[in-house]
Amino acid sequence: MVLSSPSRTKFAKTQKGRIYGNAKGGSSLAFGDYGLQALGRGRITAAQLEAARVAINRHLKRKGKVWVRVFPQKPITRKPLETRMGKGKGGVEYWVVVVKPGVILFEIAGVPSAVALEAMSLADRKLGLRCRFIGREELTQRF
Repeated sequence: MVLSSPSRTKFAKTQKGRIYGNAKGGSSLAFGDYGLQALGRGRITAAQLEAARVAINRHLKRKGKVWVRVFPQKPITRKPLETRMGKGKGGVEYWVVVVKPGVILFEIAGVPSAVALEAMSLADRKLGLRCRFIGREELTQRF
């Protein structure tokens, strides 16, 4: 499973927008026992997300189950170098997911707490945001 871009979108290019407020949804564990929750706001590229997913899967050695709770659906455009002003918006360069504080990025189930903590720590280093490891209350009292 490679996270790259949506198969189709309603509009080819979007405006930049601003990232206000906290997460409206997706801020609690829904599938797994442990999760990686964003504490900061910003954009995560598809390449960063894929690198984090690969780091988690390699550490788990194909044990347990991993859910990726976000998807890169915002296109970022860029004009070529040494191009004069005007003549429209540039082409799509890469895709990002807009992250607000509180969003769950990854979830893991079926592995011990220490293994999940280390896997999420490896994934956290691949992302450009501050994140924290969370677990279900009935499983972990120390988080």
